[in-house]
Amino acid sequence: MRRRGERAPREKAAVEEEMKSAGRKAEQAAEQYQCTGLLEQDFPELCARAGIAGVPKVTLRPAPSFPADEEPAEPALTEVLARIERKYSYFQPCIQVEREHEDPPSVRAVFLRGWKVEEDVLGVLSQCLPALAGLQAVHLWKVGLTERLLPALAALPARCPCLRTLSLEGNPLPEPAFHTLMGSESALAHLSLRNNGIGDADARLIGQSLSSSNRSLVSLVLSFNRISDLGAGYIAQGLRLNRSLLSLSLANNDIGDAGAVGLAEVLGPFALTHAEVVERRRLLLAEALGQSRTTPKETEGQSERPYSLHGSTAPDKLPPAKHGKTPAKKKEPPRKEEARQPKKPAPEPRAARGGRDGKPSGQSLEAPDSAEPPHPLLEEAGQHQGSIVLPGNRALLNLNLTHNHITERGLGAFLAALEGQQREKKPKVPGQQGLLRLSLEKNRIPPTSPAFVRLQELLPPPQDPLPKAPGREERQESGA
Repeated sequence: MRRRGERAPREKAAVEEEMKSAGRKAEQAAEQYQCTGLLEQDFPELCARAGIAGVPKVTLRPAPSFPADEEPAEPALTEVLARIERKYSYFQPCIQVEREHEDPPSVRAVFLRGWKVEEDVLGVLSQCLPALAGLQAVHLWKVGLTERLLPALAALPARCPCLRTLSLEGNPLPEPAFHTLMGSESALAHLSLRNNGIGDADARLIGQSLSSSNRSLVSLVLSFNRISDLGAGYIAQGLRLNRSLLSLSLANNDIGDAGAVGLAEVLGPFALTHAEVVERRRLLLAEALGQSRTTPKETEGQSERPYSLHGSTAPDKLPPAKHGKTPAKKKEPPRKEEARQPKKPAPEPRAARGGRDGKPSGQSLEAPDSAEPPHPLLEEAGQHQGSIVLPGNRALLNLNLTHNHITERGLGAFLAALEGQQREKKPKVPGQQGLLRLSLEKNRIPPTSPAFVRLQELLPPPQDPLPKAPGREERQESGA
């Protein structure tokens, strides 16, 4: 009996080693193949080399059909059979592609819907998709994602130069892991995590990513989840120092007045915490030292500034250039050299957030340019009762809170924040226009509420369109 017991672990280890060696051989065979940029050709070939059985077909996504005004003619038998075949083939595992033109290489979007994606299939896709030069979006709807597959998805934007949209809807995970898609190295601009069972634990990590690491995300969809007031507070904390997110959807969650008040407070002036004050002073000191370009003896004289910064909050109201003690004449040569250089990054943040008239343009939800914007803690601040106060988040343009549990108390908080933004006609930071769309329908607010009517008057007319958020078609198909 002992000998048999000793053989069982050995046999198990041998089987695992054989599986690993087979996986290495499949990877080596896939590496030897050079992708051509035709997904219809590359995907089956790499699946065959990896030994994957039951390879899904790559098909062209059908164009939306509209009812004709005239009565259609009676279809032929072949056309009827073709319709029946297309109807039942829809439920078979396949990969749908959407092209920019009629050319096969011009794939701009890839759709996987309603079938479980195994790890080996996703590995093959991660090798095929970078060869698609025009790929802009990847939609995975109810494909049974696991935590092990998220790192491969998070690495896709770095390998696909044009990929900016990732939709992962209907893929709940047992443990919080969606925040890994929003790291500091992520290049995603649009992320949809609708109907993924996201709770307060996920919201806490998502809020931390918004606040500290992510600077590329423009729109985030968190609708049809389980985020309560606690999770909304975490996301509000993430919006304090985030100036890249323009659209946020928290529709169909469990958010009440406490969460609404937390989100509204971020839109108006708020006091910095002790840790944020310390970080602000460190950034001001680093910026002043970087701009001075002085000799080591002069930097020793400037090292006295931290004591004055910690002793009083008055220097926080001054621009960073006024903190130094260096004469202005010594700074003239660098200024002349900088004046000769072309200033290209200056107008780009305005184009990313809207036009000059305050209305969001058609490109208002596009990914921000590579030019890194100034840190929010370096914005012009004021003082109130001994605290340093920032003007608030005016970068957020669209906030969707429909189908929650907000009453007139939360509505009053948003109304006060919006009136405060309207009073500041000229934003202190160029390109930040303030909230332009706030959706509070289907809450516990009567439509005849005076505060609700006043809120609608302050917002721009609904015909000023914002670009469509990713995942709209998935909502229509699921009947939501």
